[in-house]
Amino acid sequence: MRSLNRKIDRFCLDHPRFGVPRLMTFIVIGKIIVWLFCQMDRTNTLVGMLYFHPALFCHGQVWRLVTFALVPDSYSILWFAIALYFYYFIGNSLEQAWGPGKFTIYYLSGILFTALYSLIYYWISGVSLLVSSSYLNLSLFFAFATLWPDQRVLLFFFIPVKIKWLAWLDAAMFAISVVQYILAGRIGLALVPVVAVANYLLYCGQWLFDFLRPSSVGGRARQKVRTIRFKQAAQKVQQQQKAQGYTRKCAVCGRTDRDHPELEFRYCSRCAGYHCFCQDHINDHIHFTE
Repeated sequence: MRSLNRKIDRFCLDHPRFGVPRLMTFIVIGKIIVWLFCQMDRTNTLVGMLYFHPALFCHGQVWRLVTFALVPDSYSILWFAIALYFYYFIGNSLEQAWGPGKFTIYYLSGILFTALYSLIYYWISGVSLLVSSSYLNLSLFFAFATLWPDQRVLLFFFIPVKIKWLAWLDAAMFAISVVQYILAGRIGLALVPVVAVANYLLYCGQWLFDFLRPSSVGGRARQKVRTIRFKQAAQKVQQQQKAQGYTRKCAVCGRTDRDHPELEFRYCSRCAGYHCFCQDHINDHIHFTE
């Protein structure tokens, strides 16, 4: 996972124009348009043409690979408005942290994983699973809670709650829904949310595993604390950088203060060793442990 994230960061750096800026804004607008049409179409004909239907997709209705992301999660105007607000806020926050390229890759890979699972299940069992983007949007919420766990939101517009507690609540409800599908014998539907959240684990699993790593609290095994000779490591790195013609180099994207003098560079005290990061990655990187 750490290697995958670095490769994606490198790809986005080498292709700065890749991605769709304000992607979540376009998705929210698309959901609003579909919701308005659904209010006028009580037969749900339009929605039936947008869901990802593997059998119909294989017969040429290729637009379903994209349009199922626009299907509203709720037709109640109150819950629909609340959901759109969170999608907009969370999506734009992740895009600002990751950049348009990485966020676009995240969302598109979630769409592809979900559609691919539905196709594989159809080819194996002959049963078509109609899937929407509800679990994909849930993975966005998990990613936001992983990056900013102490961010406070107003529950019911007046109760301040840290986002991490809402994430744990959603995770519990998510697990309950999976168990209910399994007990009902609907194994195919039980794996749909698992596949969608697998996208989150690929991008944010390392942060989650670091958070859940056993500690000494409650009788858990004590983590090994390594003594880092920071001053000696700093001198060694500074000598190497001086010989190469720069003094600061981002450990994620590789940009230097010589090539990009407009950037600010900082050092991370949580990483093992002496590692420098640019202003775009100082708050969004996987910590070095060795």
